Amino acid sequence: MQAIRGRDTAPELALRRLLHARGLRYRVDSPPLPGIRRRADLVFGPARVAIFVDGCFWHRCPEHATEPRTNVDYWTPKLDRNVERDRETDALLAQAGWVSVRVWEHEDAVVAARRVARIVRRRRARLLAARSSAARDRRIGRP
Repeated sequence: MQAIRGRDTAPELALRRLLHARGLRYRVDSPPLPGIRRRADLVFGPARVAIFVDGCFWHRCPEHATEPRTNVDYWTPKLDRNVERDRETDALLAQAGWVSVRVWEHEDAVVAARRVARIVRRRRARLLAARSSAARDRRIGRP
């Protein structure tokens, strides 16, 4: 298991390259929230979007997951816990006002990049509108 990469996997690099080409900037392998020991593959901090590029085996992809054939008593609970942790992470991020996006390793990187870019740009636009509205309210004396 030492050889399993925690970051810079081929699907992640492909997604990063496409997002960067679209002009989006992000943090790599970063914790989205302080206090939780979980790291997102890509974090768009101001937009509050966390991207996770999940491997089909490790996160039990509904299309491509395979059951371990050896040492089943070890691997089954481990993989179940990975999926459970993914759901917990999504819930924690949602409670904090974040959007978590799950991209499967088998997804077409171009399609995934388009989806991520759309989500990030929408979130940025909403946050910008909220900030300008709040600034306008302060200028005219509204609470």
